[in-house]
Amino acid sequence: MNTLDRNAKGVYLITVTPFTDSGALDLASTDRMVDFCLEKGVTGLTVLGIMGEATKLTAEESRTFVRQVLARVNGRVPVVVGASAPGFAPMGELTRAVMDLGAAGVMVAPPPTVRTDDQIVAYFDMVSETVGPQVPWVLQDHPVSTGVQMSPGVILRILKNAPTCVMLKHEDWPGLAKLSAIRAASDKGELQRVSILTGNGGGLFLPEELTRGADGAMTGFAYPEMMVDVVAAHARGERDRAHDLFDAYLPLARYEQQAGVGLAVRKHLFKERGVIASAMVRKPGPKLSAQDLDDIRFLVQRQDKRLRDLG
Repeated sequence: MNTLDRNAKGVYLITVTPFTDSGALDLASTDRMVDFCLEKGVTGLTVLGIMGEATKLTAEESRTFVRQVLARVNGRVPVVVGASAPGFAPMGELTRAVMDLGAAGVMVAPPPTVRTDDQIVAYFDMVSETVGPQVPWVLQDHPVSTGVQMSPGVILRILKNAPTCVMLKHEDWPGLAKLSAIRAASDKGELQRVSILTGNGGGLFLPEELTRGADGAMTGFAYPEMMVDVVAAHARGERDRAHDLFDAYLPLARYEQQAGVGLAVRKHLFKERGVIASAMVRKPGPKLSAQDLDDIRFLVQRQDKRLRDLG
């Protein structure tokens, strides 16, 4: 089994959850999606994230989907599972289930009920206790979705208290200064180094985040090869090349990050690329208009041209 650790780097793609037109889990498309992501060179996968419509799945559907992904991956890359839950009992239950299936670790975000610094730190102390001493976990910092602001100081307190928290999923925006502060603290030996993967808007700040010390990306985009190639170019020291590649994809990545319709755009593009059979988003969810589809076609054509020009 691939176990998540502090040296994780590369691209852990946040996957969508494929459904049929009727809204049922589409396990055949799930297999194609896994194959597609691995063919594009991702380092790992993350399932049951916010863009994976985790809150729209039943507990049994969540386990079925994770089981299908892990079986298809078959140990080739690590798989991280979102385990955030309203209470610790369902969090612990899901964690035990997915780890038994072969997950590499779990990811947890703070609930909107924690507000003060001490409340946030105490909550994650209980997360460590709940998932257990053998389970590596990821601290998700995504204030836009959680409403919880965690300062660098609070994150450092959490990491110092939690030896099994091996990764920070950095999604604050703007957050470059926060990323720099956390990386500087570990570089100075103030705490044990953790992996930092970024998730801002499909990688909208990925080149800058890599320069600030991020180890890669943990986010979603209908063209995962963008993140794979940008991270690889940056690791080779080809900073200009990384930015050139990123710039070619940026208009479509930006379009995909629109609040409300972004997931529908991503699923539409996955369908167009032959990855999934249906672009179905479970209710409540948006539908794309004819004008939306025209925008997407135009941006894909321009993206293709830019990539050809870049060679």
